[in-house]
Amino acid sequence: MDKDKINKNILSWEIFEYKKPERGKYWYFLAALFVFLVIFFSFFTISGWSLVFLGPDSNFLFALIVIIAFGIILINESQEPIILKFTLTPEGVKIGKQFYDYDEFRHFYVIYKPKQSVKQLYLEFKNQIRPRLSIPLRRMDALTVRNYLVKYLDENLERNHPPLSEQLTRILRL
Repeated sequence: MDKDKINKNILSWEIFEYKKPERGKYWYFLAALFVFLVIFFSFFTISGWSLVFLGPDSNFLFALIVIIAFGIILINESQEPIILKFTLTPEGVKIGKQFYDYDEFRHFYVIYKPKQSVKQLYLEFKNQIRPRLSIPLRRMDALTVRNYLVKYLDENLERNHPPLSEQLTRILRL
C-alpha cells in the first residue's frame, strides 16, 4: 500500500478523477454512425406516408445537443484523468481539495465482487439532486473501509450490485 495510508483516525488513498474507458476504432465507428443516424432522423419528420426533410417538426435542438455531446466525448478522450487524494476522516470525506461533512450523506455502501472486477465505495447524498459518489477502492481493503465508515454513516445493506447507470456506462464505454 505504497501511497495508501491507514491509521486509526484516517483512511487515505489515491483515485483517478474518472475512469477512462478503453475504446477501439470499432467503438468510434459505431458512435459516429449512431450520431449520424440520430442527426439524420432529427431533420426528418413523418407526415402521413411521406418523409418531409426540414419540416415543421424537425428537431434542430436535439441534433445540436447530440453533436455537442459527441464533441465533449472526443475532447475528454484527449485528456488524462487527474489523480486525486481521497481521505476518510472522523469529520467527513475529502476528495482532492473538496471536503464533504458526513451530515451531507444519507448512507454508504461497499460493493466487493472480485469475479466481476467490482470494488467500489458509494456515498449517497441527502440532497437527491446531487449524484452519488462512486469511489474505487483500488488496493484498499473493502472491509476496513466499511468498518471505518459504519462509525459515522448508516450503511445501506440492501444494495449489493453496482447501480444500473454504472453498468451501462461500463458496457457502452462512456
